[in-house]
Parts: sequence; structure tokens; C-alpha cells
Amino acid sequence: MSYAIIGFGKIGQALAHAFARKNIDVTVASRRPPEALAPQARAIGPSVVAKSLQNAVEADTIILAIPFWEHRAVAKALPSWEGKTVIDATNAYGVLLEELDGLPSSAVIAKAFTGAKFVKGFNHLPAAALAADPTVEGGHRVVFLSSDDEDATAPVAALAKQLGFAPVKLGKLNEGGALVQARGRIWGQLIFQDLFKKEQ
Repeated sequence: MSYAIIGFGKIGQALAHAFARKNIDVTVASRRPPEALAPQARAIGPSVVAKSLQNAVEADTIILAIPFWEHRAVAKALPSWEGKTVIDATNAYGVLLEELDGLPSSAVIAKAFTGAKFVKGFNHLPAAALAADPTVEGGHRVVFLSSDDEDATAPVAALAKQLGFAPVKLGKLNEGGALVQARGRIWGQLIFQDLFKKEQ
């Protein structure tokens, strides 16, 4: 399984730290050329490699860590997303509800990635918490996952566990997923909730 993080701001770098901590290879890309990202990628760890967007989208699993509206440009990088898993770690801060047609922001993004297995995840934590070691006092930091495709969630939950997090499935995007949506000035109840799950 190959992984890529699209977006290399605070959240993208925090996720890269999570991969580096477990020595899992991950590609990082953004609007900037790969050589601009390379020094920071190398500083995070040898398993983090900067590539072009076009190369990054060749990965099996792609995490979106970009400003909300940039998803359109990323979606155009491939004619079809069949066979790919897309993890939406974005939040629609400041995006007017009318612009979303009353849909959860993830549902809007999912439409652009035709054919992909689509999961909302890793979006509710601030970058500092996401970058920190998720193993705390005999437990693991929780990440919430939601998807309209039950089969899509399992491999993303497996990745979250591999990274040291405790995945909690919230169900469909318009149900439990709404608890981790940030859009306009409305915040889901679970945004920024830094929770831990104890080992059983």
C-alpha cells in the first residue's frame, strides 16, 4: 500500500510526522514544486519524500490536507479515481453554507473524486496534537472516521492503528460525520476534542 499527503502546511506536516514516527513511506506534494518541499520533508524523516502532485496521486491512498476549495484542482489530476482511497482531512472554515448546497463539506469533496473510496478523517485535531505521539498514558489518541462506504473505512482504520491512533467510526458523512464538520462559522461538536482510548 502506498500513501501520499497532498498539502504540506501545518496539517500536512503533522501527518508526515505521524508517518515518519512509524517509519512508513509517504509522498508529500503541494502547489509548490517538490524541490521547495524537500528540505522540510527530509527534516521530518527519511521515509517522507517530496514529489510533484502528478506523481503523488499515483499512490493507493491519498490524504487531502489542503484548503477546502483546492480539492477541485487536485481532483483534476486524474481522469478517474477508481481504485484509490481518498481521506479528507480538510475543514470548510469560512465557506458559506450556501456554497455547499446544504451538504456536509465532505460530500461536496467526494463528488469531485469520481470512483474513489472516500473517508472523512484526521480533520478534527489541531496540527500540534496530530503531530504529537498518539500513545499517551496507556491509551491512544482518537481519530474519527466517517464514510458513506462501509468498506472504505476499514483500510483507513487499519492505517490509523498503524500510525498509533485509535480509530472511532462515526458512520455516514451526513450523520456521525457531521459531528466533525467545520463549515462556515458552524463547528461540529467533536472538532478539537482531544480524546484517548485506553487499552482493553
